[in-house]
Amino acid sequence: MQIEQALGALEAVLFASGEPVEFSRLAEALEMDTDTLRRVADLLTEQYDKRSSGLQLMHLDGALQLTTRAQYAEPIRAALEVKRNTPLSNAALETLTIIAYNQPVTKGFVERVRGVDSSSVVNTLTERGLLEEAGRIEIPGKPVTYRTTAHFLRCFGLRSLADLPPLPNAQEPTMFDLDPDELSAQDETDTLPPEEDNLETVEQEQEQE
Repeated sequence: MQIEQALGALEAVLFASGEPVEFSRLAEALEMDTDTLRRVADLLTEQYDKRSSGLQLMHLDGALQLTTRAQYAEPIRAALEVKRNTPLSNAALETLTIIAYNQPVTKGFVERVRGVDSSSVVNTLTERGLLEEAGRIEIPGKPVTYRTTAHFLRCFGLRSLADLPPLPNAQEPTMFDLDPDELSAQDETDTLPPEEDNLETVEQEQEQE
């Protein structure tokens, strides 16, 4: 496949998808190896940057997605009459931070770190696509664990979790530092005070869709 054809094919696939597409899947569809695919992706990125295109190619933890640039959010919103997204609450940001740096973790772990009941905020973040279930752990009660999603990476402009800024030197507890019986019990009962923050204000998007 000629380079111009490869560029066009990659652009067409990502535009039609509208969602992140894994490198392996793209390579198979375009009949090229992943190294060649990465070079084509870099060329497409250069083309967009060179002409100040309204589109950009985002790398999202082993996948690619075609999105609009954040600086064009206002005209997009005006044209499509998209409602302004509500900023993330402090509770949501705090919960996302805990999960992003320790994932996969249970609600009980989040609650132990925060000191308040976090079920509602975890559930809401999951509904908004920033978190997803990541299976269960083998402790009494087998609580569900949670992790961040590709949507989370896109919203915060990250290529992968490796791009998260480093934590302060203070050692934060991990899920495996907690007593399994206490962790399980906390996932099954509401023993912590309720969250007082506004749990409905939980999305801050860079308007890239």
